Amino acid sequence: MARKFLYFVALLIVLVIAGLLALRIWSAELTRFAFVPRVPFEVQQPLRAGIYDDPAMWVSRPGTKDDPAQYRPEGTPAVPQGKAYVFFIHPTSYLARDHWNGPINDKDTRYRTALFVRGIASAFNGEAAVFVPYYRQAAFGSFLVNQPETIKARDVAYGDVRAAFHAFLAAIPADAPIVLAGHSQGALHLMHLLSDEVKDTPIASRIVAAYVIGWPISPAHDLPQTGMPACTAPGQTGCALSWMSFAEPPDAQLMLATYRAEPGLDGKPKGTEPVLCTNPLNGGSAPSAPGTANLGTMVPSMDLTTGKLADLHIPARCDAKSGLLMIGDAPDLGPYVLPGNNYHVYDVPLFWRNVRADVARRADAWLAQHKPAR
Repeated sequence: MARKFLYFVALLIVLVIAGLLALRIWSAELTRFAFVPRVPFEVQQPLRAGIYDDPAMWVSRPGTKDDPAQYRPEGTPAVPQGKAYVFFIHPTSYLARDHWNGPINDKDTRYRTALFVRGIASAFNGEAAVFVPYYRQAAFGSFLVNQPETIKARDVAYGDVRAAFHAFLAAIPADAPIVLAGHSQGALHLMHLLSDEVKDTPIASRIVAAYVIGWPISPAHDLPQTGMPACTAPGQTGCALSWMSFAEPPDAQLMLATYRAEPGLDGKPKGTEPVLCTNPLNGGSAPSAPGTANLGTMVPSMDLTTGKLADLHIPARCDAKSGLLMIGDAPDLGPYVLPGNNYHVYDVPLFWRNVRADVARRADAWLAQHKPAR
């Protein structure tokens, strides 16, 4: 019996090693197989006019019960509430292959959405209010292939985000400062929103900053079309910040290949130049910052439902060749690190207190610049 048990354990070890080897060699192919929808694209009609006047269409907004964006991890210092209003576009939380666009009322998707909002949008809740809309997001698998369905799915999602943004503007004071933020798919939609709804409009003067996180941005072909310069100082306003976090050694081949296969916002092909990278530890004032500049990392629980602030002294460096944000040796934040040492899920938690301080500093700078004349 003991010998059979040892054989069983040895077999398990072999299977695990084989599985890890297969994942390393064929990780892109296996990921596509697991997540890309295998159904025809379903034509989606635009949401009815005024639907975002319904509080049920929002993950977070003033008055939301158990609002995940208002979560404060253990160890969060008390600070006065700011005066800016935040519009946050959540990342992809629809992982199934049943549709190219996730249904808004899907129970599992809503649960994951709340987790992501709690872990990411919470860094922005030091301001007056955080608005986070539900939308018919493009399925996770749609970002792994370049097919006609990919663009169609994104267009549906972006149409919803655009409608939600109009409702957000109508719900806040007409002269209030605005912080725009998005992560991953949300950052992609935010780029388009800046280009279509903010650039060269009166709204542009109200933008404190745009946090376009977890999605590659071309400084030559995307950024100019947003109307926002890159943030290069912690007190700068009306600028854009972006970063994608990787530990050593990084492998961003799958993400960057998809990015480079598509034209920029200007319609032109992207080259191999580095993507936009803002160091979140210093607001973009320098490419590198030591771990001592990290004010606090939000370490999530295993199920991502709670978190606590910890001084892990995680550094950050914008790699000059790729534009990836390198964080040194892989820190242990939980089991959700993606292949290639990709800390995508932790882009904000890694620097939670720094992001929070950055928002407050830029909002204060905006208010100082827009003091009413006496």
